[in-house]
Amino acid sequence: QVQLVESGGGLVQAGGSLRLSCAASGLTFTNYVMGWFRQAPGKEREFVAAIVWNGGNTHYADSVKGRFTISRDNAKNTVYLQMNSLKPEDTANYCCATKEGLSIYYSASYYNYWGQGTQVTVSS
Repeated sequence: QVQLVESGGGLVQAGGSLRLSCAASGLTFTNYVMGWFRQAPGKEREFVAAIVWNGGNTHYADSVKGRFTISRDNAKNTVYLQMNSLKPEDTANYCCATKEGLSIYYSASYYNYWGQGTQVTVSS
């Protein structure tokens, strides 16, 4: 069965950096778009970033453009989210998700498999 396991979250001061990882198993990794979503308490889940199988196409939410970078290592079945210049409003539970195919969608409904998430807290 497909499993996605995130790691790398934690507590960081505003302006700091974190790198999240998501290790995938139970799927042919290169057949899947990998995405990151986040959900803060009392808010809806929102799209953060996504990447196609070869890294040739990436998309970002406007709120993280220029600060976050998504990448993947197909040899390790892992996707990363490098987060720089973190702000208190980036505080959320960050989940990775995956969907088969080549198209990137911002709606969570297109993604079939989800990890449990890793908490990111940014203090001011």
